[in-house]
Amino acid sequence: MNAENPSNAAISLNPANGEILAEYPFDTDEAVESMLETASRAFRAWSRSRVEERTAFLRRLAIVLRGDADRIARLATAEMGKPIAQSRSEIEKCASACEWYAEHGPAFLADAATPVGKDAYVSYLPIGPVLGVLPWNFPFWQILRGAIPVLLGGNGYVLKHAPNVMGCAYLMRAAMAEAGLPEGVFSILNITPRQVSGVIADRRVAAVTVTGSVRAGAAIAAQAGAAIKKSVLELGGSDPFIVLADADLDRAAEAAAISRFQNTGQVCIAAKRIIVEAPVAEEFSRRFVAAVERLRLGNPLDEATYLGPMARYDLRDELDRQVRQGIGEGARLLLGGEREGGAGNYYKATVLADVRPGMTVFEQEIFGPVACLVRADDADDAIVLANRSDFGLAGALWTRRVGQAREMARRLETGGVFINGIAASDPRVPMGGTKHSGYGRELSSWGVHEFMNAQTVWVHKK
Repeated sequence: MNAENPSNAAISLNPANGEILAEYPFDTDEAVESMLETASRAFRAWSRSRVEERTAFLRRLAIVLRGDADRIARLATAEMGKPIAQSRSEIEKCASACEWYAEHGPAFLADAATPVGKDAYVSYLPIGPVLGVLPWNFPFWQILRGAIPVLLGGNGYVLKHAPNVMGCAYLMRAAMAEAGLPEGVFSILNITPRQVSGVIADRRVAAVTVTGSVRAGAAIAAQAGAAIKKSVLELGGSDPFIVLADADLDRAAEAAAISRFQNTGQVCIAAKRIIVEAPVAEEFSRRFVAAVERLRLGNPLDEATYLGPMARYDLRDELDRQVRQGIGEGARLLLGGEREGGAGNYYKATVLADVRPGMTVFEQEIFGPVACLVRADDADDAIVLANRSDFGLAGALWTRRVGQAREMARRLETGGVFINGIAASDPRVPMGGTKHSGYGRELSSWGVHEFMNAQTVWVHKK
């Protein structure tokens, strides 16, 4: 038996009712060795393929995903509780990203000119299999967000997915095989933390990318650094959502509710600290609470449900602890603040007001259906409050003065700023953070180039 998991298996559990869906035995060390050797051989062949072959694969994958979208979406809903309408949107987002990269990928990989002229250029060359250590909150999008740019560049991808969504991992591998990806180019390792360390150190793995907690990212980055391998980290977030006094309050309140409570609040770039300028703080609070009250909590398979169960029971317990502690420190409860009764891992949509720096709910990442309202004296104070965090993933600014918002954006210590919109990942723009939210970028051309060897070629004439 494995000390890290007494069942010696990854357990897929339906958080809507607590039923075990499946158990996936952890890979033995011998199986890991075999898979890494297969991945290494597959990479050597894939790296020699033409970019047109890779983009053709992406187009076929989009067709496969859309053709089986309902079954794929239902598995995400079953394994981590995502409301079914949001699961379907996730699959469509994956398919659209495949098509976008298929269209624009060749330009990203073309030789780049330099100021030297035609005799010196930069080629983008694959480096090898990339290990991806991923979370469960977007079980398919997390995979493709990282894997598509890597595979497009001619690299291999080795996935270590979260234990509670291993069914989604295997289903994605099957979809890729159906789309014609050669065996071993995309591999899955169902392994323990001890085994992850060995994989990072293995000479056949070229680099590592992590989406997850600060603690996990720091540990894996240290191991990658010791092995002199590049790492990209997309870690936690406590994203500010700033509402200035001249903002359209109805639009801002609706957007804040959607941003904060999408995926039952289990989103890295959700609006976690909603910072509102004092003159409109009370009015915004009223409209925001009304918008949250309209969000339906219930069975994730019901098309009308917006809030499903939280993915893991331990995370619901941690969320409840944070809420209790925040109230004890002076936060004012406006809505929710407790577990939903009955079967399933549900937590009521919660709104806390009068949140201030120093409180648990201000300083820590809140990963669940809890919104924190923070009052700012003015626009400058809003920026100070927004930056008073160890995190720096994304942020939003709501105001009718877009010119002022552009200037304020330059003062925000975040990897992304969304003016009069909701923070979101999109293949057309890079995504990543600063400070404890990590480093490196995913998506767009940046995501492709992160794991490529930028090789300078300079032809000297006599």
